[in-house]
Amino acid sequence: MSERGAKLEQILDAAERVGVVGSPSSTAGMALDILAGAVNKKLVGELALFRFLQEGLSHCALGQITEVRLRNVWHEDPTMRSLIRQRGRVDAVSERQDTHQGDMTISAVFSADAKGYRPSILGTVPATGTPIHLANDDVLQELLSPYRDELFYLGHVYGSKPLLPLWFKHFDSGPQGAGEAYHLGIFGKTGSGKSVLAKMILLAYARYPGMAILIIDPQGEFAKEVKGEQVPGEFQLPTKQALTQLGKPMRVYGVRNLVLDRWELFAQILSESPFFEQLSIPKGENRQLAADALCDRLERAKVTLKDLHSHQSFERAWTLLGDENVQKVFYRTEGSRARFQSMYDQADKDLFYRTYWLPVAQLFRQDRPGAQRVDRLLEAFIKPRPDQRPLLVVDLSAEQAAGWGTDPQTTPSLFPDQESGSHVTPVLWNETIQALVIKRLLEGIRTAAEGAYKENRSLNTLVLMDEAHRLAPREDPDTDEKRAIRGMLIDAARTTRKQGVGWMFISQTLSSLHRDIVDQLRIFFLGFGLGMGTEYRALSEMVGGRSQALELYKLFRDPHSSFDTSSREYSFMTIGPVSPLSFAGTPLFLNAFNSVEEFLMANGLKS
Repeated sequence: MSERGAKLEQILDAAERVGVVGSPSSTAGMALDILAGAVNKKLVGELALFRFLQEGLSHCALGQITEVRLRNVWHEDPTMRSLIRQRGRVDAVSERQDTHQGDMTISAVFSADAKGYRPSILGTVPATGTPIHLANDDVLQELLSPYRDELFYLGHVYGSKPLLPLWFKHFDSGPQGAGEAYHLGIFGKTGSGKSVLAKMILLAYARYPGMAILIIDPQGEFAKEVKGEQVPGEFQLPTKQALTQLGKPMRVYGVRNLVLDRWELFAQILSESPFFEQLSIPKGENRQLAADALCDRLERAKVTLKDLHSHQSFERAWTLLGDENVQKVFYRTEGSRARFQSMYDQADKDLFYRTYWLPVAQLFRQDRPGAQRVDRLLEAFIKPRPDQRPLLVVDLSAEQAAGWGTDPQTTPSLFPDQESGSHVTPVLWNETIQALVIKRLLEGIRTAAEGAYKENRSLNTLVLMDEAHRLAPREDPDTDEKRAIRGMLIDAARTTRKQGVGWMFISQTLSSLHRDIVDQLRIFFLGFGLGMGTEYRALSEMVGGRSQALELYKLFRDPHSSFDTSSREYSFMTIGPVSPLSFAGTPLFLNAFNSVEEFLMANGLKS
């Protein structure tokens, strides 16, 4: 036996013994006969292990105890039941003849040789009476000692004390690399802890200097974390300090310093705005034709996107709208053109400029402090700099758009108009425009991934999509913009993995996210709230009908049902190659840290 194998034997001998292998057992799952001294212990969810010989080598198998059953054959006898009915118990058989049996699902097997511990399989069933011990941190650290630098911890084994070792590998080849990208999904009801878990995972990936991380943040929560601002909730993760300690460059771009850079975007947003509605063009095909025609004429007139906010550019656009040849593009009948011309002649041109034109044109204005065009932002983000690639957050929340102020007397704008000296009107921002900007970002990511693939290099990038069920729903979206986003995300989930781009989707529900995306996910974290109706059916399909795993999942408690915040349990079932203890493909269960200090200490992030 090797020196390392002898050390493991010593650690296992010191570990607590709770049972032995029972009958019937198989390579798919082990039956446990629980010892008398362990029947009063909490065993469900515990990580257990046993040693056995296979092919002449010493092996160690680990798995979680998923169920414990009590059986007393005397109590099942009809005569004895009648007696128990009268007396309540029979001292000779009650309790004394009880047998406790458990089920153990094997998730990992290691073989010991001269070079250390290597992954193996359970190719035989050990003899009945083989001792089963509870795993502890010492056992796990010894088994995984060659991979110590790769491990990351999100919490403890479900309902137990040992830390559950996980690994999050970067998407490139080389040391600690997976060689390809993975797609991840985090699902759970509101309050299940999925956002905090996502931030922990981001810190795991932020350890790699050559890995870039892009967060598309519709709600602004991640942007606040990265900027070090206070966010709601009792788990205040010091994301900014941790990223600084890891040496990860951080950049946060909001609506106010994100410069849009496509004429088709301007046409779509102008069509979405009240600009044409005030000129009697209802929403629909005619309005989009008017917007496209106007943008085409402005582009041919050498008007630039960055100058659209100027009064001179608006005058040019207003003159073009008064041109009959332009009007014929979107109104073919003379009566419709006459009605439009009447509204045009009566319109207050200055009011249109301030109220309807500027809120759109501001999105394309470049002379703002810290402003960055989308194409240049993505170019700098994906640039192959293996030394230090950044974590980038694009904050598309309405709060950011509203930050430009509404009333110049009470909330002055950050950017005074250079020509008039007056304050700039706040930008136009709504859900549809947010979707258009997200679509532009996705197009940029896809183009970058295709370019990297042609150059035979991995982009080594993780993209996080919060509120994924809103962007890629299973049901047909109600707007063309949202349908386009869903189509792009489905295509990205299918194609960008080989290009080194992995996606992390965060959603409140499993069944509402488009099936084609769910099918492409490699790693799942499933929190509380998926145990009923369509959610449970989707969950059952995912675990391949493993009823024991489903029964253990149904034991998850609502974190907010606890008596106080310190006793809250944020439980997750994880599926996929996210742990060295789950290479058999079986689900693992964990309780995420509910203490910031414990999380930082476990992962060496405590400054």
